[in-house]
Formats: sequence, structure tokens, C-alpha cells
Amino acid sequence: MTAPHTAAEPFWFLGGQARVLVPSRATGGSISVMEFTDAAGHAPPLHVHEDEEEVWIVLDGKVTFFVGDQKFDLEPGQAAHGPRGVAHSYLVRSKSARLATVFSPANVEDWFVANGTPVSSVDEAPAAFDIGAIIASAEAYRVRVAGPPPTE
Repeated sequence: MTAPHTAAEPFWFLGGQARVLVPSRATGGSISVMEFTDAAGHAPPLHVHEDEEEVWIVLDGKVTFFVGDQKFDLEPGQAAHGPRGVAHSYLVRSKSARLATVFSPANVEDWFVANGTPVSSVDEAPAAFDIGAIIASAEAYRVRVAGPPPTE
């Protein structure tokens, strides 16, 4: 067993907050665990991870997950799996939602961190972001956009 880890400070990513709970360096790159906190209506573009398996665990709120041609409505304590190579996204259906997300292997964690903006104590709203730059940087991590964010 490795020593316990303190979660990293939160950062803004695509209009929501994220933080690394278990860094890839703690697992030799085999997995990383991140937490995402997003507001109602938040939905990342439909996208594909060519290298990572992804598991989402709903901690708070209601979230619909889209994986390939399937749709899953989940509540706290429920989980969904996004296999590598399959287009996926999610849509926050409640006022807000908090997710724990496991990536295996852990390479994509660096992409999130590199494209994040630190949360400051004076922030009242999410930091602005350049979606074009974020998408362009995804190629190096073998992540590609496959469509617009889901809306229903």
C-alpha cells in the first residue's frame, strides 16, 4: 500500500472545477483519480480517449452519461464506464454535481492540469477558457472531439 495523498488544489477546467485526488505519480502511471464539480447544464464535448479507460462515480447530484449509443441516468453512489476508443460525455441534470473519475492509464491527468486555471479565493465565476486551445492540446494526449456537448 502506498501512503495516503492529499488532494491537490482545485482548478477551473471547461467552466467547472477539477482537482487531482490520486496523482499518476502515486500509482506509477497505472491510474489517476480526479474530482469534477460542475453546475447544471454543464456538458463537455462528445470526445474519445484513445488510450484511457474511464470510470465515473457520481458523488453528488444527478448526471446523464452518454457512452457510444447508450445513455445512463445516474445518482449518488452509481457509476458508469467509458471504454477507451468509445465516444462519451455527460450532462449535469441537477443544480450541481460532483464526480470522481478514474483514468487508466493515468496519462490524461496532465492534459487537464495543463489546461486548468487555479481557483482563487476571490473567484465568483469560472475562469474564461479557450476551447480551441484546449482541443488543440488534446491531440498530444490522444483525446479527440467527436461531436458537440449533449443537450438532452
